[in-house]
Amino acid sequence: MKRYVVGGAVRDALLGLPVADRDWVVVGATPEEMTAAGFRPVGKDFPVFLHPETHEEHALARTERKSGRGYRGFTVYASPEVTLEEDLKRRDLTINAMAQDEAGRLIDPFGGERDLHAGLLRHVSGAFAEDPLRVLRVARFAARFGFRIADETLVLMRRLVDAGELQTLVAERVWQEVSRGLCEPRPGLMFDALARCGAQHAVLPELDAVLGKDDARAALAAALERAARAGASLAERFALLAHALGEHCQPAMAALCARLKVPNEVEDLSLAVCRCGAGLRTAGEDAPAGLLKTLKCVDAFRRPERLAALLRTLEFAAPGDASAQAVRRLARASEAARAVDAAAIAADAPQSEIAARIDAARVRAIADAC
Repeated sequence: MKRYVVGGAVRDALLGLPVADRDWVVVGATPEEMTAAGFRPVGKDFPVFLHPETHEEHALARTERKSGRGYRGFTVYASPEVTLEEDLKRRDLTINAMAQDEAGRLIDPFGGERDLHAGLLRHVSGAFAEDPLRVLRVARFAARFGFRIADETLVLMRRLVDAGELQTLVAERVWQEVSRGLCEPRPGLMFDALARCGAQHAVLPELDAVLGKDDARAALAAALERAARAGASLAERFALLAHALGEHCQPAMAALCARLKVPNEVEDLSLAVCRCGAGLRTAGEDAPAGLLKTLKCVDAFRRPERLAALLRTLEFAAPGDASAQAVRRLARASEAARAVDAAAIAADAPQSEIAARIDAARVRAIADAC
């Protein structure tokens, strides 16, 4: 029995990045031998075990054979006869198909270290085109490392798209990859990669108006990279997609969120951008009544944190002087309107006039502040 650290831990160590988790491949062992050695079985689709002390995952070396459509259409074969190179060959990219033995020696049969130095995302074998999820993974790795996709790998990605294989991906897996890509240092490169192979039509058709145009996609990429540098939340980064779609984006974003089962807190912010987008864009010039309308649209009095997130999103989307003026003016308007003693007004007004009197007081406060 021999064991090797594989995949991302090896890649990240070579890049000088921190290694949080290590995955191991075990060659020459049976499930019974692993259990006898104290490992705890946890794998459902193939033999995976947890180390009795470190709890790191140890998978038996395996091969895969395509047996159906989609990313689940594989027959897995695990045996003591499967070699380390055979196990590495089934992986997606050369930079993820390296291993280290327990002495720290690098095993790199497919040139992963060379591709790391070249900044290249290159598939290991033609079996890449058997798994549609790899299209999204490559796009995500482009966003993480800023690497170029090899021309021959892009051909295989297009082949998967043209074959309709991406339609077999379940919504949860698409969202998992897209959301992780949005949180990488260069999220715009994920969308560039998807557009270059035509995958955006299959996985993000609601965003075609942005992702299908080079200039619009470039503007979105710039906004996303500003958000990434500022450490923006996933919700703020996703809301930039709504901002990029412009006015009347609510049907498209609502459909996208429903189809991908986007988490509520992420969906809420993006739909707030759709509802209040025009007011957010013109807040630098709006009259006090218009500013109050935008604040109410955002639900700023009950959810001030949403307004803060929307203002950050606006800054990322349009960082120029006009946008900065709009952000500052809305912030001042919110502070002034929130200072109005709504409870005191309600106590002295007839029930039918409470809302109007509170609004009037807030408009006056906003006018004084702005």
